[in-house]
Order: sequence, then C-alpha cells, then structure tokens
Amino acid sequence: MWAAPLTLLILLFLFGALGYRITEGWDWGDCLWMVLITITTIGFGEVEALSSAGRIITFLIIGGGLFVVQLTLQRFIQLSELGYFVKLEELRLRRLIRRMKNHVIICGYGRTGKEITDQLRSEKISTLIIEKDLTRKTEAEEKGFNVLMADATMDDTLLLAGIKNCRSLVVTLPSDAANLYVILSAKALNNNCRLIARAATEEAANKLKLAGANAVVSPYVAAGRTMAASALRPIAVDFMDLLAGSDCEIEEFKLTDNFKRINNFNKKNLKYFETAKQEGALLLAKKVSGKLIGNPTDKVSLSPGMILIFLGSKEQLSVIKDTLKDVINET
Repeated sequence: MWAAPLTLLILLFLFGALGYRITEGWDWGDCLWMVLITITTIGFGEVEALSSAGRIITFLIIGGGLFVVQLTLQRFIQLSELGYFVKLEELRLRRLIRRMKNHVIICGYGRTGKEITDQLRSEKISTLIIEKDLTRKTEAEEKGFNVLMADATMDDTLLLAGIKNCRSLVVTLPSDAANLYVILSAKALNNNCRLIARAATEEAANKLKLAGANAVVSPYVAAGRTMAASALRPIAVDFMDLLAGSDCEIEEFKLTDNFKRINNFNKKNLKYFETAKQEGALLLAKKVSGKLIGNPTDKVSLSPGMILIFLGSKEQLSVIKDTLKDVINET
C-alpha cells in the first residue's frame, strides 16, 4: 500500500543526488543533503553556488517532490478512510493477547468494571477489557488499558481474549441475562478458569452459581453488609481498610489434587508443614473439603485440594509460594 510513494521517494533521492553529482561534482553526502532540504522546503542555503544545470535539477526535484508528497497524502487519507490504521491497531492487540498468560479478563467497563481494573492495576495484574461501547472503550484506552471491542457473550470473543490462558474472568455487564450467558460460555471453554460475576438480584445470583460461577457479587448486598459491619464492628472494618493501604496482603494458595505430590512433600517435611517457620507470614485459615477452619495450628498436614490463606508482605508471601511450589495447583 505504501510501495508506490516510498519507491518514488527513493528514486527521487537517488536521481536528484545523481543529478547534482554530475552537474556540480559534489560528494554523495552533499548531494543527498541538498535533495533533502529541497524536498522538505526547509529553506537552508545551497551547499555551494549552483550552476545553471544545477538549478534545472533543483527545479525538477521541487516538481517531483510536490508530486510525491501529494501522492503520499492522498494514499494516507485513502487508507484512513478504509480503516487501515484501525485494522493495524487490531492486529497489534491480537498479537499482544496471544502473548498474554495468567491475565484477568474484565467483561464490561461500567462503574463496577472501572473500580476492578483500577484495583488490578494497583496490584500490577495483567488485564484485558472486553467492551462493545465505543465511548467506554476510548475512556479505558486513555487510561492505558488494553481493550478488545467486541461482544463478550460470543464464544469467539472469549477465545480471542485468551480464555484458555487467563487466571480469571470477571463479568460486570449491566444485564443479568448477559452475565449468565458469558459464564455459561466461559465455563464450557475453560473449566479451570475462576469465574466471578455481578448480579443485581438474588435469583440471578443463584442462577449464576448454578451456571458455574465461582463467586457472585451483588453490589447492593455487598454495600449493605459493609454498612452494617461499619455500624456493628467499626474497628474490624477500619482494620480491613488499613490493610488495603499497607504493605501486607492476604493471599490464598490452592494445593494440587495430586495425592502423590502431596505425599512426597509431607514426607520431606516430616508429615507437617510448619507455618511458624515461614519468615513471619501468618496462616489465617485453611479450607478443607469446602469447610473453612480459622486460626489453625502452626503444624498443618497438607491434603489434596486444600487451600491455605496467609497474611504477610509480598516478600513473606513469596517465601511461602516458593516453599509450596511443588504442591501448588498450577491451573
């Protein structure tokens, strides 16, 4: 598409420089420089006084330059009207998505979606937004987010967004029916992906859970619980707010279902995983067979599928992850 203008520009430089070389006897550097300042109309003085033949060459270069510039502008406008640059951006985004691993997909950039993406950015989590509203897409891109403009309810869209390689998918579309549709599609495409959905009603929340959502959040219910907790247990709520703004984090580690790997780990550690020796990180709870056990003992016997919930700094949690690397579920 750019071959014709580019070829003409190169030929103009070569023949113009050759013309100066023949008529004026300059070296190639001066010849090319003269062609450049002539085409760009910078207005610099001549390298040396031109002969009559040199002026003719300059005149031809000016005419040729005007033709090439006009042709280039026409091609640029034509490609812009055909959406060439939009397609280039889409290709760039698709190449970027193909390289993304362990990222979070956000379906919908409404008020809830904005809060989620801002929080994920603060945690330096790779994020991809799916949004079909042009205004919201533009707003998200202005903030530096990668946005795929498409319909999240379509299987092709989820596959393009990297549903096979993502760590979780968050659905915050305004319609409960659309959220349910996305959850059903995502569950079928990647059964191991963690699915989080927004629900406006209790009925919708129950249906989303039946469809396979790992977690369902109702903004109204969540807000009501937080306000009630603030009224009844203000210190506890303040503690969680302070925790969110500190260096400490709460991290969960899900163990593999592979009994052999768990058994080998227990043998190496003399049956028990001693949490008190893990660089100061605090084990808040463990989840076994769907039952949450708070404040467990310092010595924990690991079992397949167990979830350990720790509180600590990033460095402390990194030590935990490194210690448990042989038994952490990688999916």
